[in-house]
Amino acid sequence: MKKTLIRAILPIAILFTIISCTTESAMSPVADAQVNQKYDYQPEEIELANLINGYRASKGLKTLELVNFVSIKAEEHDQYMIANNVVNHDFFEERSQSIIQVLGAVKVNENVAFNFTTPNSVLTAWLNSPGHKANIEGDFTNLGISTKTDVVTGKKYYTNIFVKK
Repeated sequence: MKKTLIRAILPIAILFTIISCTTESAMSPVADAQVNQKYDYQPEEIELANLINGYRASKGLKTLELVNFVSIKAEEHDQYMIANNVVNHDFFEERSQSIIQVLGAVKVNENVAFNFTTPNSVLTAWLNSPGHKANIEGDFTNLGISTKTDVVTGKKYYTNIFVKK
């Protein structure tokens, strides 16, 4: 009787164990919602992304895919720089960790700029700076981009975040 009961219960126990041990989605519902946020790209942002990808392609590098979540992080930083009248990488570690946590990124770098009038002029400046150029030419898969104008001064702020997933 015990053997019959064990034989009957064992397959059910094994099935239950397999089902309960399978991995669920890699992202939590909160992270999934963050990734699926919309970002309203402005024409200048699309132009800059296309210029960056055009440059990368000319060097035989993979083009980068825009990710809304990363662009939102870039926009948050532009808004911070405008509000504080600074150009810097303040809170980069927090932005980076958020992107790593939500997207599962393995590497995150950032370029910022200020007071350039066109996407082409800011790209030229970045390419003339070894550190910024290294980011543009780096081993990345994705890009977040934001260009915001200070309504008081009319000056433009740029943040590009490079991500490797």
